[in-house]
Amino acid sequence: MAKDHSGSPKLYQLESKRKRVTWIVGVSGLCIFFYVLGAWQNDRGPRQPAEVYTRVGCEPSTMSSSSSSSGISSSSSVVSMDFESHHQLVVNNTKSSENFSPCALSYSEYTPCQEPQRGRKFDRNMLKYRERHCPNKEELLRCLIPAPPNYKIPFKWPQSRDYAWFANIPHKELSIEKAVQNWVQVEGDRLRFPGGGTMFPHGADAYIDDISELIPLTSGTIRTAIDTGCGVASWGAYLLKRDIIAMSFAPRDTHEAQVWFALERGVPAMIGVMGSQRLPYPARAFDMAHCSRCLIPWSKYDGLYLIEVDRVLRPGGYWILSGPPIRWKTYWRGWERTKEDLKKEQDAIEETARQLCWKKVIEKGDLSVWQKPLNHMKCIKNKSPYICKSPNNADAAWYQNMEACITPLPEVTNSDEVAGGALEKWPERAFAVPPRISSGSIPSITIEKFKEDNKVWSERVTYYKRLIGLLPQGRYRNVMDANAYLGGLAAALTKYPVWVMNVVPAKNEPGDTLGVIYERGFIGTYNDWCEAFSTYPRTYDLIHAGGLISLYQDRCDITYILLEMDRILRPEGTVVFRDVVEVLVKIKSITDGMRWQSRIVDHESGPFNPEKILIAVKTYWTAEPKRE
Repeated sequence: MAKDHSGSPKLYQLESKRKRVTWIVGVSGLCIFFYVLGAWQNDRGPRQPAEVYTRVGCEPSTMSSSSSSSGISSSSSVVSMDFESHHQLVVNNTKSSENFSPCALSYSEYTPCQEPQRGRKFDRNMLKYRERHCPNKEELLRCLIPAPPNYKIPFKWPQSRDYAWFANIPHKELSIEKAVQNWVQVEGDRLRFPGGGTMFPHGADAYIDDISELIPLTSGTIRTAIDTGCGVASWGAYLLKRDIIAMSFAPRDTHEAQVWFALERGVPAMIGVMGSQRLPYPARAFDMAHCSRCLIPWSKYDGLYLIEVDRVLRPGGYWILSGPPIRWKTYWRGWERTKEDLKKEQDAIEETARQLCWKKVIEKGDLSVWQKPLNHMKCIKNKSPYICKSPNNADAAWYQNMEACITPLPEVTNSDEVAGGALEKWPERAFAVPPRISSGSIPSITIEKFKEDNKVWSERVTYYKRLIGLLPQGRYRNVMDANAYLGGLAAALTKYPVWVMNVVPAKNEPGDTLGVIYERGFIGTYNDWCEAFSTYPRTYDLIHAGGLISLYQDRCDITYILLEMDRILRPEGTVVFRDVVEVLVKIKSITDGMRWQSRIVDHESGPFNPEKILIAVKTYWTAEPKRE
């Protein structure tokens, strides 16, 4: 049994018995029917919470102070349209839609493709058992993942960087295991994140200042970063104030909830591991890569993991390593390893870096920094045997095995030229034409289309501000664009206190645009939406799905895509669907049974556009507490 929460967003719904006025306008022999809404039964203003939601057969609960916000604006300038007769569709179907029951409380932390129990069936070599292993069709859950009984709406950014509610992620393991390293501390009903880490005892801020003395962190040349084995992602959290956005990842392992803590704090992260497969990012994506005692065996498998870092690192990008074996002469006793073993490991890393044509920039204190070359002209001149002779698509990274050879960079005409094209500094980079577009390397996407897309998204976000009243107020922090295309939504949202996970559907070649998104200075990943996303439940505030359901409706059952959105969406979170009316009505018929409240509104260009918008809010409800 589950309980509803009364502090839920208020939505204006069309009532079944409303007055309508109909007229017909002939245009070139084509009759277009308009339904004008007459007297709205609820036109008197926002209803009380009890009028908005139907309870789920449980006792009413009191409204927490953190859960009373509305996700959708009730501005009278935005009127929900009635498509019932106009499109010959039955919006209010007499057949009742499927009502989805809550899953058991034991599923409140369910991560379908990274479940430890399923992973144990796979090979432990190269951490294959920690890679993605998704349930088959017979194993898919057809129920709603519940929030824990005392779940609270997370703190707003920037307070969330340092605090989270313990009830939301009830894990104390890291506060005990990493107590002396200040990863996380439990303080009453809250978790506090002091910004500590294994290799930065004085805090992530001071650690980043040390890095800034070695490479240019504040000039705008470094914008995207990747943190391998990120812990609770304090490094990424404190980079944000320097206008650097990091993709932090760590496996779901014995240190419970590392990535979950990061996302709860409003810091970009996802579940992931360097195992046998490529990271789900395109080539030449990141300006900087980082490992702070991340426990990745860089010297094993003929340097395969460094080779993969090289693939995703931009020409001229930096790789930063702290922790074993760096400064082994000082720390070898504390690391409980022999001098010989640590020296051998560092020698192997240095040799692999040399084979990759990387330059050792500096080793100072606990930090060691290498730089990738601007191009491979010198490597080719030296007839490096390590460059792939017949490489696969360099951007292909969805269930793609790593290659034990260097991914070749695009050709250049001189040794000073940046392979693939130079990038503007941030923030100009966000709206400058990406090199992959200006070079014509992506079919059908021209410079003109890119510029037009930016204009479109500027108009859309202005419209969304009216539809979703709390968008500019900091109510949303973690945003996902589930079908990101060129990253236009992320660019248009740069003035708001949000970050965007740009998701490009896998297997969409030659329409792979994720490399463009990274060239603009944003982050993202590939995902096949017929499978679950690599994150914990309740980790996103706002999901944008433009054309996504149309894209997948012939590939798999869209019900499971919507259930996955429900899993990763926080209570009172919002989903924006853009699609044709027929698809939106189908979506609404499913989400009505998922305790979402929704309405269909016009396209920003007006009622004549066949594309419409469905705004949906996940209601607040939680699992019942266990009874003694």
